[in-house]
Amino acid sequence: MSRKKLTGKVISDKMQKTVVVLVERIKQHPKYGRRYKVHKKYKAHDEKGEYKAGDEVIIEECKPISKGKKWKVVGKF
Repeated sequence: MSRKKLTGKVISDKMQKTVVVLVERIKQHPKYGRRYKVHKKYKAHDEKGEYKAGDEVIIEECKPISKGKKWKVVGKF
């Protein structure tokens, strides 16, 4: 089974080895058909601390690193 990959924007880099990534996607209402944006925040592992707030990054699913961290940063988008 392949690992999921998502693209998003780094909104916080204040933790050690962790960045918070905001992933935004467009969803369509099932009955009315109107499109709207849905966003979710993911904590991702950044070993070297090289990504700063505002960077567009690709995150990949991995084994749990901590309680709330199950993603790692693969690279810039």
